Amino acid sequence: MARTASNMLPLNTKAFDFSLLNTVNNKLEKLNSLKGEKGTIIMFICNHCPFVIHVNPELVNIANNYQQKGIGFIAINSNDVENYPQDGPELMTQHAKDNKYPFSYLYDETQEVAKAYKAACTPDFFLFNEDLEDSRPGNDKPLDGKYLRNALDSLLRNTKINNIQKPSIGCNIKWK
Repeated sequence: MARTASNMLPLNTKAFDFSLLNTVNNKLEKLNSLKGEKGTIIMFICNHCPFVIHVNPELVNIANNYQQKGIGFIAINSNDVENYPQDGPELMTQHAKDNKYPFSYLYDETQEVAKAYKAACTPDFFLFNEDLEDSRPGNDKPLDGKYLRNALDSLLRNTKINNIQKPSIGCNIKWK
């Protein structure tokens, strides 16, 4: 398992639009239909990465806590499923159910969305305000969610988010 750090989008970057298959309900979903009223987290995850498996319980806790406050959560899997079949759409459906994901789990078959966001690893987090502008610090302590919760709380209070961004660490995205 390679330890790969996330890339940083410049603060105030506008979210890149997309339409991807939701593997839970088998429907195409667009960013604008999934975004939260007060902010949106886009997470690049997958089924098999030990880092994602490790943080899944806290991701579900954070989503359950912050969705009621107007934050949208979107998970995207961009891995090459030909070489990593355990990340295929059918197994994503089961993975989402087993982990009780309270958010959409989307399949980025072409990997275009991951490339647009410069996603590098799983998990990789991007937090956007209500106008879908980026304002995320990285998350280097995934089990307590401290950095992600601080960024979410700052967004909800409309206070300045720390400009010091710390990268996520995880498995590299499996490119085709």
